[in-house]
Amino acid sequence: MTSHHPIAIIGGGLGGLTAARVLHVNGIEATIFELETSANARTQGGMLDIHEDSGQKALHAADLHEGFREIIHCGGQAMRLVGPDGTVHLSVEDDGNGDRPEVDRAELRELLLESLPDGTIRWGMKVSGARPLNDGLHEVTFGDGSTITTDLLIGADGAWSRIRPLLSPAKPAYTGISFVETDLLDADTRHPGSAALLGDGFFICLGEQRGFLAHRETDGSLHVYTALKAAEDWIDTIDFGDSTAARAAVLSHFDGWDDDLRALIAKADGALVPRRIHALPVGHRWDHVPGVTLLGDAAHLMSPFAGEGANLAMLDGAELGQAIAGHPGDTEAALAAYEEALFPRSEASAAESATSLETMFGDRGLERMIEFFASHQEAE
Repeated sequence: MTSHHPIAIIGGGLGGLTAARVLHVNGIEATIFELETSANARTQGGMLDIHEDSGQKALHAADLHEGFREIIHCGGQAMRLVGPDGTVHLSVEDDGNGDRPEVDRAELRELLLESLPDGTIRWGMKVSGARPLNDGLHEVTFGDGSTITTDLLIGADGAWSRIRPLLSPAKPAYTGISFVETDLLDADTRHPGSAALLGDGFFICLGEQRGFLAHRETDGSLHVYTALKAAEDWIDTIDFGDSTAARAAVLSHFDGWDDDLRALIAKADGALVPRRIHALPVGHRWDHVPGVTLLGDAAHLMSPFAGEGANLAMLDGAELGQAIAGHPGDTEAALAAYEEALFPRSEASAAESATSLETMFGDRGLERMIEFFASHQEAE
């Protein structure tokens, strides 16, 4: 069975949801096709800094900024920079006046979900293929055998986008950094040493081309990314199905480090989750193709070391929605205007992310980050 949708958004992450919301605010209907189920989508947490000039700008366009203010996590803008021996080299407290307040991703996504009309999202829709038809029309097929046609196809489907090949042959490449994610639950009671070391906000520990990036979550847990400069196949050498063996293998890279830091791995609750960090080429762009465009990671996947991914996805979604609303009856003019702003903005952020990766995980990573933050404090 084939159905037609004037605007089809593939992917219901923050960027796709923001695009649909801004279109709805402007009286334009869109349909989101999302791989996940509704229940799974509502459980994806993790803390995000929402930037004033990008994520918050998008929320203003979506008429959701007041709702956003209600879910801000107090203390979330605190930051601590630590060395391998546990020495705190920089500690910044949250004074409540910053321009990057922190929220839980799940709560932000719920805010967007609840703002959309019933039936906007089709859950559990796995894209199996997409192809152009004629005059800017596209067809998308799904794993359940259904198909749709659409006048405007928006790829908001992340790093491994099935829509990107309609526009670009580019594929994400391994950046040289691998993560292993762990959680320490009820941290103040069960892991007081690690909780005290991490503090209330964002935590960075660097040394020897490796380290820890961590957040305190709203539920009192610590969510930790152990980061290593490693060969692309390093993850494949570890049996992550055996948590004891996986802990030992990862810990072997942190011999001599402070015990409370090592505890972020050794005393983690549950499984260790590995993840390779990929990125599209800095400056990724495409020649205009009628009836289709990209946003978020589908357009400009970058490493997380500039903290821009979610913010840019939301800004992309908002600006695309506004461009469509601002060019009634002229989709191609809307896409041209959107992409003209998208490309230089995403190139600048991707370059910043790549530079930050080299700073943090190159030689003298800790020292260079101390210098970086010191220079910013002097500038302020």
